[in-house]
Amino acid sequence: MPMYPEDLRYSEEHEWTRVLSEADAIVEVGISHHAQDALGDVVFVDLPAAGDRVGQFDKFGEIESVKAVSDLFSPVAGEIVEVNSNLESSPEVVNSDPYGEGWLLRVKVDGLDQLANLMDAAAYSATLG
Repeated sequence: MPMYPEDLRYSEEHEWTRVLSEADAIVEVGISHHAQDALGDVVFVDLPAAGDRVGQFDKFGEIESVKAVSDLFSPVAGEIVEVNSNLESSPEVVNSDPYGEGWLLRVKVDGLDQLANLMDAAAYSATLG
């Protein structure tokens, strides 16, 4: 898998978004390879509950590693429909599979048009130098 998959959109805060269902406006949210690499070994993820609402670019939780605690920011606005409960017992999956099993949230977005506020893989990679 490429370091920054082309089918995702990225925020300046290093979160990614993948459209799971255009018809239902459901997206998946996680952190980028760059973010998990900078954090080091993830030991805890604090996520909101299903049913909560998030605003685009608003804080929605925290991720803790052996190095630091960092805020998580939502790349989209909408209602959380699912939280990755596997991270409660296995937060290290964020490191080993950030674009797969290490996803954080699934959100029913207020509109897919907000993805235009995010970067494609090439633009995101360019911001990292």
